[in-house]
Amino acid sequence: MAFFLGIDGGGSKTACVIGDETSSLGTGTSAGSNIVRIGEAQAKQSLHAAIIEACEAAHVSPSGIRRACVGVAGAARPEICEVVHRLVAEIIPGEIEVVGDMEIALEAAFAGGPGVIVIAGTGSIAYGRDASGQTARAGGWGFAISDEGSGHWIGRAAVATAVRDGDQTQDTCLLKSIAKSWGVTSHEQVVLAANGNPAPNFAALLPVVLKAAEKNNRQARAVLTQAGEELATLAKRVVERLFSESTGVPVAMSGGVFTNSSFVREVFYNSLHAACSRIRLHPVVVEPVHGALQRARKRAG
Repeated sequence: MAFFLGIDGGGSKTACVIGDETSSLGTGTSAGSNIVRIGEAQAKQSLHAAIIEACEAAHVSPSGIRRACVGVAGAARPEICEVVHRLVAEIIPGEIEVVGDMEIALEAAFAGGPGVIVIAGTGSIAYGRDASGQTARAGGWGFAISDEGSGHWIGRAAVATAVRDGDQTQDTCLLKSIAKSWGVTSHEQVVLAANGNPAPNFAALLPVVLKAAEKNNRQARAVLTQAGEELATLAKRVVERLFSESTGVPVAMSGGVFTNSSFVREVFYNSLHAACSRIRLHPVVVEPVHGALQRARKRAG
C-alpha cells in the first residue's frame, strides 16, 4: 500500500495529513512554518512536528511515505522551495513537491476544474483557473505592501483605528482590548508596541477584533467590513481576468479569517455578488491541506 502526505505550511499554523490512495489516515498540526516570516529554524521545527504527529496518528513511518506535496507562501521563489524541500527531506525520504499555498487551496476547492479561491489567513491572495487551464492572481505580495483583508491586515488596521480614535477619547473598548492582549496599559504603550522592532504579530490580534465585533464594537465591525470588501476586490480582479461575462464562476474561501468570522464571509459574498452576480460561492471554507494530499496522489500516478 502506498502512503502520501500533504502539508499546508501557513504563517500561523502548519497542517499535515497522511493518506493512502483513497482515504485520509491521520493528521497533525503545529505552529506556523512560513520561512519568510519566522526563519528556517522555527519552520523546521514546525514542519517536523506536524509530520511526526500525522505519522503517529496514521500509524505510518515517515520512511513509508511515497510522495509528499507541501504548499507554502513564497514558493515562486526558488530559494524558498529549496529550503522547504531540504527541511522536509530530512524526515521524508520519498519524492517531495513544493508549490504555492494558493495552488493546493485551488486543488482542494475545485480539483482540476475552473474556479477562484480567495485565501485570507495570516496573509491573503486570490487565485483562479479557467476551463482552459489559464491562471491569474491578485494580491499576496506580502504584508508590507499587500495582503489586504488578511489576519495581519485586520490586526494592523484595528490598532491604527483604535489609536487614532484614542487620540480623541483616550477610552475606547477596542484600544483597551488590544492593550490587554499586548500586556500594556496605556494608549502611549500601544503606540510604542505597534512601532516596535521587531514588529508585533498583528495577525495574533484577530481573535481580539472578532470578539469586539461580536459585542457590536463600531471600530471592529468597520475594520472587518473593509476586510471583506478588500477580499471581494481581489476576487473580482481574478474573475474579470479569467471569465467572460456570460460564464458562471465558482468561488471558494480558505483561511482562518473566513473560518472564524461569519461576518467577513457575509460582507465578502455580498460585495462580490454585487459586482459579479454570476459567481457561485462554495458554502464551506476549504482546507488546503487536503488539496496537497490530492496533488501528491495525482503526481505519484
